[in-house]
Amino acid sequence: MTWDVLSMIGTIAFAVSGAIVAMEEEYDILGVYILGIVTAFGGGAIRNLLIGVPISALWEQGIFFQIAMLATTAVFLFPNNLLKHWQRWGNFTDAIGLSAFAIQGALYASNMNHPMSAIIVAAVLTGSGGGIIRDLLAGRKPIVLQSEIYAVWAILCGLAIGLKMTSSPIELYALFVTVTAFRVLSYTYNWKLPIRSLRIH
Repeated sequence: MTWDVLSMIGTIAFAVSGAIVAMEEEYDILGVYILGIVTAFGGGAIRNLLIGVPISALWEQGIFFQIAMLATTAVFLFPNNLLKHWQRWGNFTDAIGLSAFAIQGALYASNMNHPMSAIIVAAVLTGSGGGIIRDLLAGRKPIVLQSEIYAVWAILCGLAIGLKMTSSPIELYALFVTVTAFRVLSYTYNWKLPIRSLRIH
């Protein structure tokens, strides 16, 4: 049940995120649907390839594809006066998707008895892979690589699950809420990792 709920939350959140980015870039309706679907399922597809899950497993998630399509359609039909607040609540849906999918990916690898390194990679790719593909298709620098702290929260999900610190549904939901809150704080207060620029100013 926890798995299904996290999958549903992540699917809706990332489909909404992808659709809004497509609309910001003035893509047509087909582009909006493609970006919504790719954002929702891209990270899971990459994860499956890397941890040895048949890629065909992606097509067994019929209900989640329908959910993503409905979420994308809803966003496309939203009034403009709601969509213009994307920076306020769009980042929040992205935070929800990050934490939900990072936990889901870590659980996936943990249930396959993969080592800690694979659990962390699965968490990061599932949590941020779709967003990376979304940003690249939209012609943007991937947020996970150059903006506020992002993938670090997915790594923490992988560590918590790999170390068996969270196993019960209540603990997993607590981890979900905690990681979402930290992601919200990181973009609200502009927390950043150290950078070193080679540009000459």
